[in-house]
Amino acid sequence: MLFSEKWLRDWVNPSISAQELMDQVTMAGLEVDGSEPVAAGFNDKIVVGEILTAQPHPNADKLQVCTVSNGTDTLQVVCGAPNARAGIKVAFAQIGTVFFEDNFKIKKAKLRQVESFGMLCSEKELGLSDSHDGIMEIAQDAPLGLNIREYLDLDDISIEVDLTPNRADCLGVLGLAREVGVLNEMIVTQPEINPVAAQIDDTFAVNVTAEENCPNYVGRVIKNVDVTKASPLWLKERLRRSGLRSIDAVVDVTNYVLIELGQPMHGFDLAQLNGSINVRMADGEEKIVLLDGQEIQPRTDTLLIADDNGPLALAGIMGGQHSGVSETTKDIFLESAFFTPKLIAGKARSYGLHTDSSHRFERGVDFKLQQTAIERATQLLLDITGGQPGPLVIKASDTHMPKDKQVVLPKTAIKRLLGVELEESVTEGILTRLGLTLLESNDTQWTWDIPSWRFDISIAEDLIEELARVYGYNNLPVTVPNLALELPRKPETTLSLNSIRGQLVAKGYQEAINYSFVDEKTQSMIEPEFESVKLINPISSDLAVMRTSLWTGLAKSLQHNLNRQQDRILFFETGLRFRKDGDKILQENAIAGIAYGAKYDKNWFETGEQIDFFDVKAHLESVLDLAIGVEFTFVPGKHPALHPGQTARIEKDGKLVGLIGQLHPAIQKHLGLKQAAFVFECLIDLITESKLPQAKPLSKFPASKRDIAVLIDAATPIQDVLDSIKGQSGENLDNLSIFDLYQGEGIEPDKKSVAMRMSWQHPERSMIDDEINEIMQSIVETLISRFGAVLRG
Repeated sequence: MLFSEKWLRDWVNPSISAQELMDQVTMAGLEVDGSEPVAAGFNDKIVVGEILTAQPHPNADKLQVCTVSNGTDTLQVVCGAPNARAGIKVAFAQIGTVFFEDNFKIKKAKLRQVESFGMLCSEKELGLSDSHDGIMEIAQDAPLGLNIREYLDLDDISIEVDLTPNRADCLGVLGLAREVGVLNEMIVTQPEINPVAAQIDDTFAVNVTAEENCPNYVGRVIKNVDVTKASPLWLKERLRRSGLRSIDAVVDVTNYVLIELGQPMHGFDLAQLNGSINVRMADGEEKIVLLDGQEIQPRTDTLLIADDNGPLALAGIMGGQHSGVSETTKDIFLESAFFTPKLIAGKARSYGLHTDSSHRFERGVDFKLQQTAIERATQLLLDITGGQPGPLVIKASDTHMPKDKQVVLPKTAIKRLLGVELEESVTEGILTRLGLTLLESNDTQWTWDIPSWRFDISIAEDLIEELARVYGYNNLPVTVPNLALELPRKPETTLSLNSIRGQLVAKGYQEAINYSFVDEKTQSMIEPEFESVKLINPISSDLAVMRTSLWTGLAKSLQHNLNRQQDRILFFETGLRFRKDGDKILQENAIAGIAYGAKYDKNWFETGEQIDFFDVKAHLESVLDLAIGVEFTFVPGKHPALHPGQTARIEKDGKLVGLIGQLHPAIQKHLGLKQAAFVFECLIDLITESKLPQAKPLSKFPASKRDIAVLIDAATPIQDVLDSIKGQSGENLDNLSIFDLYQGEGIEPDKKSVAMRMSWQHPERSMIDDEINEIMQSIVETLISRFGAVLRG
């Protein structure tokens, strides 16, 4: 929001400097982005002058020799402006004029042998605009010799305020004046806006089909306007200082009301309208050429202002080209409306547009302002262009109009939330000056009626915020938070996520952090059995669904790093995965990893061996071993994303905990991987459950050890063999390990040789050979009967 300081001071004029005013507004939550003078810096030598004569230069085709009066003297000035002519009043820079920015001084000069005693200024030279097509023409009633700075009121600055979206009520001088008035405890002097009496009976029919999206629409016919009449200088200057250029009287007036009151308006050429105005939703097939020349086809979710021939404007965004006011316009139809912010929000951007109207409507406009705005615009138009106004046409839907709000403010809430005890008179004074009406007050609370322009206030905390910023944040006491904090209990039977992370880092992994949003195509390859949760408004097309597995993001991270010459990658990630369960979405906390490349970083003993399934299994087992007294088993499994021959389920007490395996060759090809990648994923809640460690004394007696080698079918899982041995070994089994696994020359192709070592240790005595032999005999018999094992010598 850009506005002129002097315009604001016409409404409310506190006795503070411009800088103090800007600081005050900023501290009230309306941050000032910056300010700049409304004109260039120059001394008092530029005055209102009049060109008395203008003759061709004797020695230059593009120059003229003008005689210029400053009210007391007549001076000769050589000028090259194409619009220099006798009878116009201009900004005359006399000898001695200094332009401070360029350090340029006007001196007596000779141009092609003709003396010149000054310069006739363009708007660019005065710093009023970038226009330098000709000299600046001034109104004929301007007093000759008057300092141009005084005449144009150039001792002013333009202030830019960066408003938060909830403070759309300050997108107008009216709203800003209210704020300054509240902060300085001053009355705001508003311009007198009276209803304009109808001089003719002419109206134009209006129908509002989409009442829920346009609950208030006000229109008026004004006939016999003279659009060739230029807007007065004061109006043009106020628009310029607010960042808007003058176009014609009708557009200037609607823009003026926009900046003054914050109400967007539009003027139609009445001759271009057919039948009646209809505020309706687009049908999705019609097209409209906008004022900027762009042709669009509005979607069915877009509100239109239309007549019987089709669309006239995108409601709340931009008018159409063919129905706009032009040089030939004689009669106009002026409109002012309230559109539902939710409908307008985002519409302009969806069409690649952003206008002053859409900026206001999508944030919210005072729903009681439309009639006042059209009366103000009518008043200004009649003063400038003349014409005869008709009666107002008002289409209002009480059913869909926003309702007046009342908010209850507990008196104890102020002290509790702000830490300061405000007197009731101070509280009531602040809120009353903000435009709120006190409906009821008792010993415990106030009930306030909220004005229509403060649609951001709906709960008691909003009122507390208003009190804080108006009372002054710097006036609130600085207090240190005082909370009774209790140290959280940390169960010893639950592993911390940090310990799991640390274990993986110790194994050479790096933690990755990916979006929970992933590429739908890649995810459908990794987990085709799960329906993805699609995002309504994705960041991009390759981040369109929620991940059902952490593998999807890790696979993309792997691909990203390989494309940047990283050839050994070990990543892990923790986070939520999202899976549909009927109408619900399950959010499961998981940990996953991916490994690719060489087993070790390059070094003097490295042989180039690639990482394999068992390396990654060992990494994961080191994590699972952190859980004391909990046994995890790896059993053959299947998964669409994993290689059929290198996939294992991770189970605890027969319940699935996670999966580990090699990425399926099809996915490997999709990702462009030259060699195998290995992944694992586990549910965190199922691997962090541990047991309390139980201390027991060490046995003083020696352990008894036995080795055994058996020949079994190659397809037999070794874990089954180990489980069978444990079942026959008794409670004193101290250790069971595999020290050799062989397949190859000397044994059948479908067989494998497994050599195992077992040890027993009794806590209270030495175990005798007969005991051990009996156990070994039971083990051998079980292996032979269950697995068809053959003992090897």
